Amino acid sequence: MPITTTPATPLTADQLPAFAEQLQALKAELLARVRQQRGGEVSRADAAAEVRAQSQDDWAQTDAERELSVTLEERELADINDIAAAQQRLADGSFGECADCGAPIGLPRLQANPVALRCIGCQTQHEQRTGQAHAPRP
Repeated sequence: MPITTTPATPLTADQLPAFAEQLQALKAELLARVRQQRGGEVSRADAAAEVRAQSQDDWAQTDAERELSVTLEERELADINDIAAAQQRLADGSFGECADCGAPIGLPRLQANPVALRCIGCQTQHEQRTGQAHAPRP
């Protein structure tokens, strides 16, 4: 069944600087969080030495923690790439246009998720096709 939504109004040139600032703030926040998680009080070398020193009983937990860490790193990289792509769309003038249908994405959606690629109707159809719900990022 097709999704019907109220047509969105295209963004104005006056609205774009606020999105540039919002994207830059999201990127800075994400990078700071990544630095804190990776650097913190313990260097990677110290953390590796600590892992090696753990008893055999702790290996299952260590493996689970390592898998979680890799998953978080992949998600953070995807988030950084999404922000960079949105910044590129701002630069090339396509920010706020649906990647699927070309219609305006809509101010409320972009304010909630400035990295959005699709209007709500196309995003819903995309999720139905792929079986993946979109989880808001940064």
